[in-house]
Amino acid sequence: MPPILGTRNVVWRNEAQCVGFAQHMARRPAITNALIELHGPLGAGKTTWVRALLKALGVQGRIKSPTYAVVETYEITGVEVSHFDFFRFNDPREFEEAGFRDIFSRPGLKLIEWPEKAVGQLPTPDLRMHIEPGEEDRREVTLEACTLSGLALLDDLDPDSLPDIQKGPHVD
Repeated sequence: MPPILGTRNVVWRNEAQCVGFAQHMARRPAITNALIELHGPLGAGKTTWVRALLKALGVQGRIKSPTYAVVETYEITGVEVSHFDFFRFNDPREFEEAGFRDIFSRPGLKLIEWPEKAVGQLPTPDLRMHIEPGEEDRREVTLEACTLSGLALLDDLDPDSLPDIQKGPHVD
């Protein structure tokens, strides 16, 4: 497990705040070449957040969940975006068998739901998002930066525009 360079904690009190956070992240320059892992139980809001992020990045039309296809790709202003969902993997080696290593060797944004199903096959993520459902629509989100690019995504968060962000431990 790669070291964690910095963390932030965010609370989404409802889906609108989830969407607002995705819109905020879409404005970060480092997002276009980031690898982001999304962790959380079924119904946590992983796909909701990804859809909001992709819309904010300019994806038009319907954004499908890759649960059955495993990966959906999008092209936005010269940036390749790959949205993975490894929920249906029974063995991490399915990652290699599917030929995904080529996608991960190219620049672009990679969003991965259920990364634990491909353990040992994935490169180090820039950012890990742990989404935990709470009462009603509330979500508690822990963001962990594992690379300098991930740290840039965290450092670019503006506490004044997102009052629910609290700075966590930070190691340079």
